[in-house]
Amino acid sequence: MTSAGETPVRVGVFGLLGSGNLGNDGSLEAVLGYLRAEHPEAVVDALCGGPEAVTARFGIPATRLHWYRGEYRTASRAGAIAAKGLGKLVDVFRTAAWVRRHDVVIVPGMGVLEATLPLRPWGFPYSLFLLCASGRLFGTRVALVGVGAAAIRDRPTRALVRWSARLAAYRSYRDAQSRDAMRAMGVDTARDRVYPDLAFSLPTPPAGAASGSPGTVCVGVMDFHGGNDDRARADEIYRRYLDGTIRFVRTLVGEGRPVRLLTGDDCDASVVAAILDAVDSALVTAAEPASLADLMKEMAAADTAVAVRYHNLVCALKTGTPVLALSYAAKSDALMDRMGLGAFCHPAREVDADRLLEQFRALERHSAGLRQTLTERNLAAARQLDHQFAALTAALFPAADHAQTHQEAR
Repeated sequence: MTSAGETPVRVGVFGLLGSGNLGNDGSLEAVLGYLRAEHPEAVVDALCGGPEAVTARFGIPATRLHWYRGEYRTASRAGAIAAKGLGKLVDVFRTAAWVRRHDVVIVPGMGVLEATLPLRPWGFPYSLFLLCASGRLFGTRVALVGVGAAAIRDRPTRALVRWSARLAAYRSYRDAQSRDAMRAMGVDTARDRVYPDLAFSLPTPPAGAASGSPGTVCVGVMDFHGGNDDRARADEIYRRYLDGTIRFVRTLVGEGRPVRLLTGDDCDASVVAAILDAVDSALVTAAEPASLADLMKEMAAADTAVAVRYHNLVCALKTGTPVLALSYAAKSDALMDRMGLGAFCHPAREVDADRLLEQFRALERHSAGLRQTLTERNLAAARQLDHQFAALTAALFPAADHAQTHQEAR
């Protein structure tokens, strides 16, 4: 606790938070849970994509990440292009002023050092660089906590990501491949550590927490068009993914299996609508999850799951529900391998409905053993995340860590 007359630690959280992505907000929830448990005296606020949503849900003050409100809309007219350009300049000073008011800034999880989905260098990579450079300039400790990373081909994006990582005071990753990717891009990772995804520290709902019918299969969907390197065939990738998923759902319905469609981002609603339109059956229903807790409740009530989005996979794995990954990046393969389900991955870019069904049936045959494996791996993940938060306290709150050590020694 803060002593009388002592100024409380000012902590900022930063990222595309409150913008409709449940995984990003789940990572924020995990970090806020840690701060409230271990550093209740800290004064916390956010610089984020959806400040109103963050304040409403998490009860912390929040500031809009970008000065220009049309940041995420494609600028085609001269006025919009000029406004977006001016916004990039204004954001230099806005970000610096925000960072300067803090002792610590935490970037909670998320794939902030990767470009596995379409990404422009002047978007979030630029914002992250401004954050980390401002932290170094003003002596504010910036921590990239449990983040994802991947090799990036685009030179401007790669340069911004590399410098952001170098300028951060603390880095940890959600898988070994992320750390390897940063090392390959020229970042000294000798002191960086790997821990499970932050969402594994969130509370787990009891089995059957949602109203799932016997035999229910959760199918997590995604508005998937490939990544940065797939722009030329984005439509083809989407069509193949959607057609394969529809065939898979139609087959399950034909066998009398209830199917529950799940999203992980607001943009996924169009995929749900397309599947419901193509498979006209009362056995296919759609949930409207507003958080990872909602997703976990749905997964806990299911027999098995198939999912694309990374944090949909996390939710299934955390609840002990056997899941087949439609994998679009190495991070999904690494997650599944870490949790003992590495054999149950299928490429999201080239969905083969027949092969997908074959793998799904194998998943169900091995369901009992996989549930036992997940119980063991989840216990290990919880212990590792305890170590992550202890390391974070030592790195960012040395005074608090010293006081705790002194207290324990008394």
